[in-house]
This record gives sequence, C-alpha cells and structure tokens, in this order.
Amino acid sequence: MTFGTIFKSLCYIHVVNTYLIDPLGTIGPSMLPTIDSTLSIFLTEKISTRFGKVDRGDIVVFCDPQKPGHYLTKRVIGLEGDSITYSSNPETNDLVDDNFTHISYPENNDKPQTVVVRKGSIWVEGDNKSNSRDSRKFGPVPYGLIQNISISIFWTFLE
Repeated sequence: MTFGTIFKSLCYIHVVNTYLIDPLGTIGPSMLPTIDSTLSIFLTEKISTRFGKVDRGDIVVFCDPQKPGHYLTKRVIGLEGDSITYSSNPETNDLVDDNFTHISYPENNDKPQTVVVRKGSIWVEGDNKSNSRDSRKFGPVPYGLIQNISISIFWTFLE
C-alpha cells in the first residue's frame, strides 16, 4: 500500500465517522428491557440530527445537560409543543388518568406535573422509568445537544 492509499482511507473513515455513522457504546440500566445493562455497541447515524429529523420513539444519544462531556442514551417521548404530564399515585405507583399527550412515572413525586416541550427541544426518558435520569429530572433537551440516533444494536457483551 502506498502512502496516498493509506491517507485516502483514513480521510474516508474520518468523514464517515464524523458526519454519517458512528459506533457507540452504552452501559447502564436506564433503557432496560430494550437495551441490556451490560456494555452494548450501537450503530448510530448523524444525518437526521443535523436536519432536526427526530421522531417519537427514536433512541437518541445526546450530551448530558447537567454534566458536560458525558453522554446519555434515551428514547424520545415528546417533540416541541407536546404536553407531557408525569404523575403517580404514591400508594400504588399507578398512573393517574388525564387527557395529555403522554404520561410517565416521575422519581419520588406524588403530584402530577405538566410540561410543554419548548421550541427546538425534545423530551426524553429511559425505558426503565424507575431507574433513569432523564427529562423528568433535567427538563427538555435542546436539539443542539443531540449527537446521534441509534440505528441498531451491533454487539452486546454479556457478563
């Protein structure tokens, strides 16, 4: 192989990794049962986030709003303009009926709260509601913090 071929290959890998797709790892219980709590490697794409093409149900990777330099993986529950109500009955931990777009369990909270997702933001939550630090804790996530959208689980390491 010549130096030129190696250089072109490295440039190609850099462009693909920076602007198109990226393998990322995640670990932790917040997305159980969808994602195992052991180390899982995902194939993620970066194109949709650049154009604001994020939908409810997508699993996104974003910069932690409370800990810069850390990243979180969560599911998109609400888009800008959506009303999100999270409430629970403290005795039974069951959902309380209402007529809002989405209801989710809060962390140690017995009063229903309603939030309207502000423009340019999304509402994210972990699938494991009882063990997830998400928008219920830090509020809506601005589009600018979204890095990638998960395409598929590439590899899961079992303990």
